Amino acid sequence: MTFQDLTDWFLKLDYVKAKAYYWVLQIHLKKFNKLFGNTPVDQIKHSDLENFKSKRKAEGKAPSTIDQEVMAVRAAITAAYKDKKVGSDTLMTFRGVERLLKNKNSNARDRVISRSEYENLFKNAAPHLKPILATGYYTGMREGEILSLTWDKVSLQDRIIRLKVGDTKDREARIIPIGDELYSILEDQSKVVPKEPEETHVFLYKGKPIRDIRTGLKDACKGAGIAYGRFKDGGFVFHDLRHTFVTNMRKAGMHDGVTMGITGHSTEEMRKRYDRIDLDDLRYGIRGLEGFLRNVNQNVNKTPSEQEKGVSLESPNPLKSLGAEGGT
Repeated sequence: MTFQDLTDWFLKLDYVKAKAYYWVLQIHLKKFNKLFGNTPVDQIKHSDLENFKSKRKAEGKAPSTIDQEVMAVRAAITAAYKDKKVGSDTLMTFRGVERLLKNKNSNARDRVISRSEYENLFKNAAPHLKPILATGYYTGMREGEILSLTWDKVSLQDRIIRLKVGDTKDREARIIPIGDELYSILEDQSKVVPKEPEETHVFLYKGKPIRDIRTGLKDACKGAGIAYGRFKDGGFVFHDLRHTFVTNMRKAGMHDGVTMGITGHSTEEMRKRYDRIDLDDLRYGIRGLEGFLRNVNQNVNKTPSEQEKGVSLESPNPLKSLGAEGGT
């Protein structure tokens, strides 16, 4: 059996086709098949896999992308082993390939875009890209969840998006509220893309589901004067909208549990990775300290009863202190 034969078998499995990232698996396996599609699976050696990684790295691919490609290949091999299509020696050959990113946090991002950056990006985006950007910005949904979204999961009447178990990376169903800004955009989208049949994708380009938005996003970033790319200084990628959403929710004073319920973050550690403290937060912290110290100084020579009267139970509104951009 060649690796192309194995790929064809793997991608036809019902449980594989049900995965939200099925289209990503197709792309990754296609890359591997360009080199090893005609090679019998049991003849692919460990050195071949290491050479594949080196070749992709020389082509300028990010370590995270290469790791994802290798993991897709390993997933296909593991499934084949469980169905007794390949032997244990073949399984160990593929499992023996190490990740380029050995530290789970080494690929963590900290890019959060400001409100003005988002508006400028939205303004310069192509028509088919605008509602996708808005959905990412106002919900924190993952790119794959957005691109695979169909109308049967969107209720404009109830203003919610219902993701099923098979739609999410963490394999857990979620309910995502639709705010006023996004509602208006999705309502307009429903006039462009018909909601019948219900399985129709919400976001289409030339009548077909959108699989890759990188070209459109690069063009939008160029028009907005924003660097694009994971390894560019201050560079922006779509996933940064998820970081931005989590950070904005915290600035708006939302409970961590609420944010995690919307984004699907299963642990507090993961949520913290997506929440970034910026200069406005630091300034607000100093202003809070100054207010506290002024209150202490004013109470130094007062009696206990006078101090109690002078204490305000209301804390300043951070959104007013930071201004519109810092608080959104």
